[in-house]
Amino acid sequence: MNRQTKSKIDSGKEEGASASVVNRRLFLRSAGLATSLGTIVIAAACNDDDPDPMIPGTGDSVDLGSGDVGVLNYAYALEQLEAAFYTQVIATPFAGITDAEKTILTDIRDHEIIHRDFFKKALGDKAIKDLTPNFATIDFTKRDSVLGAAKLFEDTGVAAYNGAGRLLKDGGNLLLAGKIVSVEARHAAVIRDLLKPKSADFAGDDIINENGLDKAVAPADILAAVKGYVKDTITGANVGK
Repeated sequence: MNRQTKSKIDSGKEEGASASVVNRRLFLRSAGLATSLGTIVIAAACNDDDPDPMIPGTGDSVDLGSGDVGVLNYAYALEQLEAAFYTQVIATPFAGITDAEKTILTDIRDHEIIHRDFFKKALGDKAIKDLTPNFATIDFTKRDSVLGAAKLFEDTGVAAYNGAGRLLKDGGNLLLAGKIVSVEARHAAVIRDLLKPKSADFAGDDIINENGLDKAVAPADILAAVKGYVKDTITGANVGK
């Protein structure tokens, strides 16, 4: 990108939006999510009439199942949570949100909806029910509250995929999970950079292990970490078995 082109992009942004924020947006768009998952669910994910995932069903007991189905349902549950969260973020933007921030968060919302819908279609009649999120502890009017929750969800998502990948027996499912976790890692980096611009926090020591890799966390620990954000009781004792 030459200086003239970059200047045109910057000038089109809201006053005060920095070039670094614009670049984060372009970085996120370069993730190539739609291409990696194919076109099977893109039309549904981009539908303006997509049902609001904030209000499905009631709090129930949900068993994720066993084997690869259990692992995919585990991923599906987390994607439901993330899609619901970002849908609410965009529906009720926090005070002072910039155009660049809204664009980034909208991009992430669209990614998570594609993830959610992909798993639902792939699982077919083996998919768990629509979960009921519980975001009572998140103040969607405040930037720090929203981005803090986003950081938690994205960091948790990356660790969850890394931790569950070893449980998958089908090589095709493992390849799919690898593609999705690479996008989730980009989400995590962008959110962390919004919270602490131009710092090393985008790959902080709290999420990177001693080998320089994103941490891997077992399903039981992930489900315990997010249980406060879902009204349903999720059982994953047989995931991967």
